[in-house]
Amino acid sequence: MFHKEHSTQFINLISEKEFYKNLKPFLNCIDHTVSKESYEVMINEDYDMLVTSPVPNNLEKYYVSEDYISHTDSKTSLFDKTYQFVKNYTLKKKLKLINSFNTEDKLILDVGAGTGDFLKVCQNGGWKITGVEPSEKARVFAKNKNIHLLEDLSKIENKQFDVITLWHVLEHIPNLTEYIKQLKLLLKPNGILIIAVPNYQSFDAKHYKEFWAAYDVPRHLWHFSKTSISKIFSLVGMEVKKTLPMKFDSFYVSLLSEKYKTKKSRPFQAFLTGLKSNVKASRSGEYSSLIYIIKNV
Repeated sequence: MFHKEHSTQFINLISEKEFYKNLKPFLNCIDHTVSKESYEVMINEDYDMLVTSPVPNNLEKYYVSEDYISHTDSKTSLFDKTYQFVKNYTLKKKLKLINSFNTEDKLILDVGAGTGDFLKVCQNGGWKITGVEPSEKARVFAKNKNIHLLEDLSKIENKQFDVITLWHVLEHIPNLTEYIKQLKLLLKPNGILIIAVPNYQSFDAKHYKEFWAAYDVPRHLWHFSKTSISKIFSLVGMEVKKTLPMKFDSFYVSLLSEKYKTKKSRPFQAFLTGLKSNVKASRSGEYSSLIYIIKNV
């Protein structure tokens, strides 16, 4: 059954009747990382959007795992080392992206800042930084890099930003409607919102189905497509101007997905699947993860 308390947070933007009209089961996924519990993923065909059901009351406990490395700087295993190498490369690409926008004050807000690596790169690049990160452990890591992060958006007072970034964050937000409204208020007129999220319409998602690691239930509450992102943000007067690929994600996600599906590490097979996903996406635009450049119009 769809978790109504969860859904109404988003329904405020459209209407409960409209959202539920075509809501139906899509697939069942297991939480491979922490609990091994099963969750239903539901689809709204009008918005081409998936939602996870039910939503646990205590989401925080589902982030406690040595396998969940987005909030750590671990470099112990080969997998961690590869992850960190790719992360450092993509940090440079992200800085190049935000530098491509003509901004007067170079004020940037990073939501879900993790251990502060992206903001550190931005700071070194001349940006005036603000970051939000709910994880106390991650904030401690960031503080050790002299990056002081706020706990949530409510801590930001009387300030608007030229650029706001959410790198693989939006899919984790329970109160989606409220968050989108807050982001719009924090963004200057004609400011740029950059959002990166997994794309459930990608080849690797369709190939691995319920074993696709980027479903990551129940941590990922929402599962987006290009259609759903465009529709959601148009409802609050924001426009998707461009989409960009995150080509490394297909390999990373395929590596995890192979492990979930076969109970074995199959790096070569994962590499082939990731490569095939990117080749197909070069024609369709449906990469494993997409970056959306959204303007506050």
